[in-house]
Amino acid sequence: MEKFDTLITEKRNQKSMKLDSMNTLSFITLMNDEDQLVVKAVQEILEDIEKVIIKTTEAIRNGGRLIYIGAGTSGRLGIIDAVECKPTFSTTNEVLAVIAGGEHAFIEAVEGAEDNETLAKNDLQDLKLTENDVVLAIAASGRTPYAIGALKYAKQLGSLAVGLSCNKGSQLSLYSDFIIEVEVGSEVITGSTRLKAGTATKMILNMISTATMVNLGKTYSNLMVDVKPTNYKLVERTKRIVMDATQCSYQEAEKMLKKSNLQPKIAILMILLNCTMEEAIERLARNPKIIDAIE
Repeated sequence: MEKFDTLITEKRNQKSMKLDSMNTLSFITLMNDEDQLVVKAVQEILEDIEKVIIKTTEAIRNGGRLIYIGAGTSGRLGIIDAVECKPTFSTTNEVLAVIAGGEHAFIEAVEGAEDNETLAKNDLQDLKLTENDVVLAIAASGRTPYAIGALKYAKQLGSLAVGLSCNKGSQLSLYSDFIIEVEVGSEVITGSTRLKAGTATKMILNMISTATMVNLGKTYSNLMVDVKPTNYKLVERTKRIVMDATQCSYQEAEKMLKKSNLQPKIAILMILLNCTMEEAIERLARNPKIIDAIE
């Protein structure tokens, strides 16, 4: 394993050496300045992110899953992204997340969990990992044993192994089919990778899940046509989505959503093609993207 003093995520930030004597505005101004570096760092690796998105799209089309796995902040960020895919894109198990130490570790650290390679293997076995899946291991340091264990098992099984790190030339790269390394520099509080590293990680996960879902036909234009309306706000949003997509009235959108069992994607196609729910479903089975289904 790498020595910690070689990791940029563990180095001291020279700009914040007088942190405890700075006034609040000066400190948060420094934080904001440092956060600007995150956007630039992610911009530099967009082609690496694109490659992962293409492979992930192919995997899910072929019945596979995208599985985020990590420890601590990295694991929590994976969970946040995965759970949001369900209401936004009506996913079932296409995007999943695992954190070292189990669900309890989301709110409280589980001692020693991140240092256990075997634990990652066990967690992936519990998910019945297959060669069709994509395992995306997240570790800001790039050397977390739990994340490395996940990649080792993924490669052993023939799953696509992807490492996401905030250090160049990380240990994760040794076990990855594809590696995403975004170097955002040292943190304003030394080693606190929930800051810039966490922001970069969240941005990248946003890109991977969102672009993959768009590729899979989960949007029409920039409308989330596969949203799951589980509360009043989302029910009203689905009506606006149908109205925006078809230029129909509020009453028409409400009526067609009822006919489609609150499935905006189906309702939109029913209106655009003046067809039945069954015909709309059949069209989408052949062409998951509305833009293709209406041609």
